Amino acid sequence: MGAVKPKKHLGQHFLEDMQIADRIVESMSLHGGYKEVLEIGPGMGVLTERLIKRSDIHTKVVEIDKESVVYLHEVLKLDKEQIISGDFLKLRLDEIAPNPLGIIGNFPYNISSQIFFKVLDYKDQITEVVGMIQKEVAERIASPAGKKTNGILTILLGAYYDIEYLFTVPPEVFNPPPKVDSAVIALRRNDRKELEVNPKLFKQIVKMGFNNRRKTLRNCLKSILPTEWMAEHEVFTKRAEQLDVDGFIELTRMIEEYKKENNIQ
Repeated sequence: MGAVKPKKHLGQHFLEDMQIADRIVESMSLHGGYKEVLEIGPGMGVLTERLIKRSDIHTKVVEIDKESVVYLHEVLKLDKEQIISGDFLKLRLDEIAPNPLGIIGNFPYNISSQIFFKVLDYKDQITEVVGMIQKEVAERIASPAGKKTNGILTILLGAYYDIEYLFTVPPEVFNPPPKVDSAVIALRRNDRKELEVNPKLFKQIVKMGFNNRRKTLRNCLKSILPTEWMAEHEVFTKRAEQLDVDGFIELTRMIEEYKKENNIQ
């Protein structure tokens, strides 16, 4: 079988630099002691080829492109048990790999954020992620507190993972070349088991804060909290980007206590 044709509607950009492929696979530290690895969107298998040679892990791939599935089976000789033909965003990861799991991949830019939200749904199972994504998104996710590049995923992922920006990847090493730089980041599960606040409320507050990131938290949250109460607390004069994970946890705790005192659901 010949080469797989990259498909624009799937956001496919196939990595052709073998040294970068080596670096990505070598970046997996097996943090958390996982043995099962799931690669998202292997395409023509440049990472897969390296993963299946490792004796310390068992690799499965999930691929939505049927042409790639055939290629992986016929050329790389992956068996049916190793190839999951389908959409990663629709998978039940606890059924596929009930043990601790590592995620790796050259993630399609158009769904990279959705992939990370999916990771959060399985944060107690996924102990490490090594992914290549758009550089701008990588910088936002790995951004330290107080930076204007902070975003929703900076806080939500940072609550459960230690995040490291590993290295930048230029467009010319892909076929076809994307219009932007890429970057590889690593997420490694931290020691936080629970937030000690309502996780749904925490997520809501983070999202509302960053959805109007130029406004103060008082303006962002005025639809769910009285302005006179917020005026009593300095934190609401800040913008979302000025708070770190612990800051948002404390803010959520304050709001929980206010709702409890006033019998607000």
